[in-house]
Amino acid sequence: MDVTTPAGAAPANAPWLIVGLGNPGPEYAANRHNVGFMVADLLAERIGGRFKRAGKAQAQVVEGRIGPPGPANRRVILAKPMSFMNLSGGPVNALKDFYKVPVANVVAVHDELDIDFGVLRLKLGGGDNGHNGLKSMTKAFGAEYHRVRFGIGRPPGRMQVADFVLKDFSSAERKELDYFVDRAADAVECLVIEGLERAQSTYNS
Repeated sequence: MDVTTPAGAAPANAPWLIVGLGNPGPEYAANRHNVGFMVADLLAERIGGRFKRAGKAQAQVVEGRIGPPGPANRRVILAKPMSFMNLSGGPVNALKDFYKVPVANVVAVHDELDIDFGVLRLKLGGGDNGHNGLKSMTKAFGAEYHRVRFGIGRPPGRMQVADFVLKDFSSAERKELDYFVDRAADAVECLVIEGLERAQSTYNS
């Protein structure tokens, strides 16, 4: 018998789909907008997997498990949409349906302008705050998925937002980036294994 969490959430044995948002291609790899890809790459490394094309879905995936042996062990699918940011919803929806992942077990890891660099905020549902990847996902299957929001701060001076997010992290930011990406990966693992409330109390700073 499946055990469900309160408020009609997903069965305890349902898989999780962890989506790192970004743009494909080496020219975008170090952009602020691609921090979701960076976190997904680290999570794949931790579970000993390598991203590969996911059948007909326009995405790369890694399948594996995280957590200690026993009831807390979780099946996860890590994904990086290859459709460009503003079309992320289609590939993510296809993966969600293929792997039979409840919407509440989808986690989007993404850059967040309204949070200082390196600061994390985890939440369930809500608006997209102008983020095109979230906007596309919400249009595809609704807003009630989890978000791990990685702060990148606001553009300096009069720099346009689009220019800012598509630039690489600054040299000063790069000195701390690995630490913050590592912490974001920890937060994702905590969310999946121990739940949103525990992850928020530990990583929302």
